[in-house]
Amino acid sequence: MLVRQNRDVTDDSLQPLSLPGQPLGPDGLRIGVLVCHGFTGSPASMRPWGEHLAAAGFAVELPRLPGHGTTWEEMDGTRWPDWYAEAKRAFAILREQNDLVFLAGLSMGGTLSLRLAADHPGEVAGLLLVNPAVRSDNKQLLALPLLKWVLRKMPGIGNDIKLSGADERGYDVTPLKPLASMVGAWKELRPVLPTITTPLRLFRSTEDHVVDPSSAALIMATVGSSDKREILLENSYHVATIDHDAPLIFAESVAFIRSVAHLPD
Repeated sequence: MLVRQNRDVTDDSLQPLSLPGQPLGPDGLRIGVLVCHGFTGSPASMRPWGEHLAAAGFAVELPRLPGHGTTWEEMDGTRWPDWYAEAKRAFAILREQNDLVFLAGLSMGGTLSLRLAADHPGEVAGLLLVNPAVRSDNKQLLALPLLKWVLRKMPGIGNDIKLSGADERGYDVTPLKPLASMVGAWKELRPVLPTITTPLRLFRSTEDHVVDPSSAALIMATVGSSDKREILLENSYHVATIDHDAPLIFAESVAFIRSVAHLPD
């Protein structure tokens, strides 16, 4: 018997976030940031980051990816193309309304950000990635092509957070067909990582129980950006955007965006 894990979709923490920016610097530069949450997660994991960016004067679009923030059964009917289409829609809004657009993503949100940067060369001003996923050393994933036809779900990967009381409002189960779709997207993304040349800041938790260090290592080794730096998070687990190191992520993000945009201090 299936037990539905319902979400109150009127809960503000689960809602998409769309915040206006303001003209910045002597030239009135308008900067937008697309903020993407992770697999089986929700906008709740990214709202504080998005709100901080908006307070710094940047326009923010934080979409709720299809199948997320409702029930895992609904997510079971979605795949990578659905999530990517929603991220691309929000990106298009920001591109139309701003002079520069930055991409900020957690976990699969980082994967989506990298894919967008690869598919839109010259249109992304910078990348801010927190524990992004492009591969895994987990051998169990090798069984996904078969296992997804045998089992609908497995135990969840959500709320890997060190800070007591923090909650990303994700699912406590992982539907296997969407998981297989995401892993397939990793495979398609890896060969094009060298084509990405936009400035990059990658935040990596030194203790992460969801994404192993091989993803960050591959990204840092293969992305073609000349301006790329990894920043270690010593006091957070996977969902670092609402963990102890969140203030560091927020401050470094604003400094990075202002630097790339050549805004005065």
